[in-house]
Order: sequence, then C-alpha cells, then structure tokens
Amino acid sequence: MRLSQLISALPRGTFQPGEDPEITGVTQDSRLVTPGKLFVACTGGTVDGHVFIPRAVEAGAAAVVGEREQGAAGVPYLRVANSRQALGMLSAAWFGFPSRSLVMIGVTGTDGKTTTVSLIFNILRKAGFRAGMIGTVGAVIGGEELDTGFHVTTPDSPALQAYLARMVASGLTHCVMEVTSHGLAQQRVAGCDFDFAAVTNITREHLDYHGTFETYRAVKAGLFSGLGAAAPKEAVRERAAILNADDPSFTYLRGQTAVKIVTYGRRAAADVAAREIHASADGLRMTLQLGERELPLASNLRGAHNADNILAAMAVCIAGMGVDPQTAADAVAAMPGVPGRWEPIEMGQDFRAVVDFAHTPNSLRHTLQAAREIAGSGRVIAVFGAAGLRDREKRRLMAATGVELADLTVLTAEDPRTEALEDILEEMAAGARSRGGMEGENFFRKPDRGGALRFAVRSARKGDVVIACGKGHEQSMCFGVVEYPWDDRQAMRAVLAEHLGAPGPELPQLPTSLSMKEES
Repeated sequence: MRLSQLISALPRGTFQPGEDPEITGVTQDSRLVTPGKLFVACTGGTVDGHVFIPRAVEAGAAAVVGEREQGAAGVPYLRVANSRQALGMLSAAWFGFPSRSLVMIGVTGTDGKTTTVSLIFNILRKAGFRAGMIGTVGAVIGGEELDTGFHVTTPDSPALQAYLARMVASGLTHCVMEVTSHGLAQQRVAGCDFDFAAVTNITREHLDYHGTFETYRAVKAGLFSGLGAAAPKEAVRERAAILNADDPSFTYLRGQTAVKIVTYGRRAAADVAAREIHASADGLRMTLQLGERELPLASNLRGAHNADNILAAMAVCIAGMGVDPQTAADAVAAMPGVPGRWEPIEMGQDFRAVVDFAHTPNSLRHTLQAAREIAGSGRVIAVFGAAGLRDREKRRLMAATGVELADLTVLTAEDPRTEALEDILEEMAAGARSRGGMEGENFFRKPDRGGALRFAVRSARKGDVVIACGKGHEQSMCFGVVEYPWDDRQAMRAVLAEHLGAPGPELPQLPTSLSMKEES
C-alpha cells in the first residue's frame, strides 16, 4: 500500500513530503521496524516514541508519523494531533477496516467483562451466528484460540486489527470484545466501528492511571458516545447502548449516547430483568422477565453477582440483536464456566478450592460473599494481594474486605512490579487492622504466593472454602520488570497434591520462593 493511500484514513495533518513509498506494515515499536514499515511515534507514561525515530529510520522505516514538530531525516513525516489515535486508524486502514465487515459488540466496565463477553459469544454461536471473541483470556477465531499476551485485555492497535482481519478472512460475521479503560484512553480501539456497547458496572479502579473516578468514568463513556458516529452497516438494523439500570453510572451514561438504550437490572422496569435469583454451590437459578414474558433460566456460574453479567448478555443478544430468548437461555445453561473465574480445583480434598480473578474491592466483595454462601457452616479462607504501581487505596480496601468477609485472610504477592513487596503488604495489613483484623489470628502475611496457598490449604478443614483471588487465568507474575511464569490453578493443584500426598504438578517458583523454603 502506498503511503498516500494509507494516510488518507487520517484527519488532515502537517505533512513534510518526500516520495510516496510503498508501505509494508505499521508499527509503534521501533524494535519491530523492518524496511518499508511506517513507524508511528507514540507518547506513553514513561516512554516517548519520538526518541526512537532515528533508530526506526536507520532500521528502514519508509515514513514516520508523530506529534512533534521535528521531522524524520530522509523520509516523509506526517505530524498529527494524536499519535495513538493515528496508530489505530492507520492499523485499521492497513487491514482494510475489518470492523466495517463485522457486527461489533463491545463490553466495558470494572468487573464482569470477561464473563459477559463469554456469555454473549456462546449465545451468538448457539443462535447460529459465526462469532469471534477478543478478551482477557484470549482471542477465539473460528476453532482457533490465541493468546493475547500477559496482563493485556485490549490488544494494541496493530494486533487488534490483525485479529479482526483474521475474523473477516475466516468468514466470521460478529465480534464480541472486551474494551478496557486503558484501551479507550490509549486509542487502541480507534478504527473500530462498534454497533452495540454494554457496561457491566463502574466502580473504583485504575485511578493510578486515570487520576480520578470521574475521569475513569468519562473514558468508559467514550465507547457509548462513539456508537452513533460510524457509517451504517447492512447487518445492523439499529445500534444500541446496553446499560445497567442498577449501577450508579446509569444516569451519566444514558446522557452520553445518541443511540437506542436498552436497560437491564433486577428492577422490573428494566427491559431485561431478573427476579427470584437463587445462588448455590451448583450455580444460579432465576426467572428472566422480558416485558410480559417470563422465562426460567439456569447457569453453572457461581455467585449472585453473575446474575448481572447474565442479564447484560441477554440484553445485548435478545433486546439488542433479536436472538430468540429460549435459545439464549439454553446457551447460558450450557456454558460450563470461564477460565479463572470461580474455577474449582479438585484433587480429592474434603474442602473446596477455587481460583478466581477478583482483583478489585467490589469484585472481591462479591466473590467472598459467594464463597460464604457456599461454605455454609464451613469457613472461608481467602488468599490475595494487591498489585504494585497501581491504585494504592485498593490495598487498604481489599484487605479490609477480606477481614470483613473471610474467616482467614492471607495477604501475599500479586505483581509487585518495582515496588517493595513488604511495603505493599504493610499497607494491606493496615487496612486489615482498620477493620478489626488481628494479625496471626484472622489475617496473615505470606509474601511468597506459593507459600500463602500452602498455608491456606494446610489451615483448611472439611467443608471449608479456600479461594485464591486476583490472578485467575493469568500465566505470569511481575517482579521488578520481569514476568515470571505463574498460574494460580497449577499452584493450587501443586499444594493440594502435596497436602494429600498425591501426584501433582510442580509448584511454580517466584523470586520469593527462597523465603518460602526457609519458612518451611
């Protein structure tokens, strides 16, 4: 593709002309530049891509896009107002704007995105649509499952557009995607023409990045305000915003979109409502209310909070896209669960062991409440940490929630990054003490996550629930700037096998493992 053809996708910028070279690809990573590529210099929190323009040109970049006045010696340079937005649009143009050939469903929110996306995906496939999925767990394109990377929900623009292009090439017609606040703020979804957008909830999260809750909420709202901007698609009768009528964000989001609004919630007045919600160790049972119609619905998902995720998915598919309600209900009933979301780990023990992704105060509260319901007269033993270089207030809130709702709380490592783990755990311990926690009695500090799981399992009695929160499906843990292989599910199986004296996987090793061995 010629440069002139590619940059026609962008708003007019200041162009320092040169030849009109053939472009062989688009990238924002100077390390990935090969001869003929278009290099987009993006600014980030700690790195300014403009610094790497000379390296990119030396590596063979045919042209450069950036925000700064300075050009790029020897190659055409286009100055734009927002490099990240340009990267999204250029990536979409490079792959032929694949989202324009797909019905695009975006799901945002603080908690429940992965579960809601999985529900929508399964409903669409049950209804006969050829659907693909992009989210935290990975991308599903036809029969192929692809890893989207460590700690990433919304891929960067070139990768995202490549996934969409593969969907189109594979003959898919629908794509359901998790859309994070980072993905919106960093313009990773620029160039994506969404047709339906749904929100799960908006609670405190990522304030280390966004600064204030109001900014965070406004970023989320961008998914809804953009719904009416794209050109119509033949396959979409009417675009719609699917809003949670029970969430405090409802009134704000309702004013941010010009398209049809579909509501869901536990109130009878919602377009898609639920009543008689019953949560048990076997899953959920509820009655779905669609206007005058009532429909019994069962799900293998645990925890009453998942009723809201089910309602969101049903609202998207039934009220938004016209899927038959019984078909949707059958799809929900058939879905076994989501990797790393209340995933039971069975090794023959006489207590329940569970791995869950809950990593916000709100999701931890819901998860521990579900554990409490399932434990009955047994105890709840919770293992979790708080990430480094993230919202520090969460540390206190999560530890306080643990002490409030669990019988034993074990505070441990969870991606400390470049922060001192002992400092993170001290802040969490202070939060636990603020809620009446007594260290050594109902809460403990175990810096090594493997050691924390071992301690929890050794403390468990028949009928208890041991739940590890915060990592879920993730396959690594970050210490410093290094990602170490780590899977909570493998680790839980390892300590259970050790506890039972049975064969099992090896316990993954972390930088803290030496201290664990010394403690043992």
